[in-house]
Amino acid sequence: MPTAAWYAARLPPNRRPVKPALKRSLALGLAWSLYFLPLSAQETGVKTGEFPDRASLAEWLKEAYARPASQWPAPDLDAGRPHREIGILKIEPTGTPDERRLGLSLFFDPRLSKSQGVSCASCHEPQLGWSNGVAFSFGENRQQTTRHPPTLIGVGVHSKLFWDGRVDTLEQQARAVILNPVEMNGQPEEIISRLERAGDYYRPLFEKAFGDARITFDRIVQAIATFERNIPAGRSKFDKFAAGDMRAFTEQELAGLHLFRTKARCMNCHMGPTFSDEEFHNVGMTYYGRKLEDLGRYKITGEITDVGRFRTPTLRNIGRTAPYMHNGVFPRLDGVLRLYNAGMPRPKPKPQQAGDPLFPVTSEHLKPLKLSAEELADLQAFLLTLDEPPFRLLTPPVPPINRTDAPVQAVEEAIEEP
Repeated sequence: MPTAAWYAARLPPNRRPVKPALKRSLALGLAWSLYFLPLSAQETGVKTGEFPDRASLAEWLKEAYARPASQWPAPDLDAGRPHREIGILKIEPTGTPDERRLGLSLFFDPRLSKSQGVSCASCHEPQLGWSNGVAFSFGENRQQTTRHPPTLIGVGVHSKLFWDGRVDTLEQQARAVILNPVEMNGQPEEIISRLERAGDYYRPLFEKAFGDARITFDRIVQAIATFERNIPAGRSKFDKFAAGDMRAFTEQELAGLHLFRTKARCMNCHMGPTFSDEEFHNVGMTYYGRKLEDLGRYKITGEITDVGRFRTPTLRNIGRTAPYMHNGVFPRLDGVLRLYNAGMPRPKPKPQQAGDPLFPVTSEHLKPLKLSAEELADLQAFLLTLDEPPFRLLTPPVPPINRTDAPVQAVEEAIEEP
């Protein structure tokens, strides 16, 4: 076991005690060197490999992370990258309870789709981490979407929505999904008519939420957006730890936290309470010129620099939202970590692609990490502390659907032979 002098030797020269440990016991000397001589964030970039054994690392980490987050060891960030510390996600209530209650029902109601077979919850199931456990969702009449549905945890604080950032608000997001011919293919007039036919259930909800019982499409998307903004978050093991409960983490999870912030370089993109920089990056998964090609943000902006870039997803609920990446190609989290450990793909142009201005370029922030198998296990253990308790509903919060309300054409399309 290293002595207190061993720890003190790792302090910058101007911060070392004149008489390290003063020949006291190891525990007291360690407390003096680590507590009474606090280090600034710039002076504590200690890597896990600098310790002679696991026990020594664990003791140092407990002391280092018992401090306020502003005094945690400095993260490993590339030049120019901001330092936004990871921390507690606080969801401030928005809207009224009645508006949120209406939004809850609308979120689960398939009346909003043309066939009355798809709801918002079809892609964002609460018990599956607010995703749905498949690579690509099936929308209207079993049409397949092209991207994996992300979790809705913390969605109300994102500055851009969808993988390509095509909208700015949850109202725009809800409207886009309902009207999308592949996803829900909803028709506003038809949706309003259906909700009015279920008026005994919906009119009182609209009246409580908006002051009168009038049902409009704008009110529908507003209520859904309000519900989504208020989805509970900030109840994970990590949030308990960040609030000061050191007992919330095991030694392995604490080691993973330190790796996340330092050697694994995760905070170059996954930062702040949402674990996202709210920016767009190319992580080498464009599949350019191949079956799964997806040019990402470029399709929205037309900027060549956006080819293959996707919004940095939150890591919250990551253990509940497999498969991973925008195209859901990784069924397991450990597979994702191994690929990041290798530095992620860096495709090279084929002869026929030479000089192609759209050929994607992988982000410069991705580099081989050289993490050991033990470190990868530690990192995964930490990531799983970001999972929220499951959100359960015992009964669907919607009235039964009278299937005679379904348009004849939609029914015929649904059963049409291929």
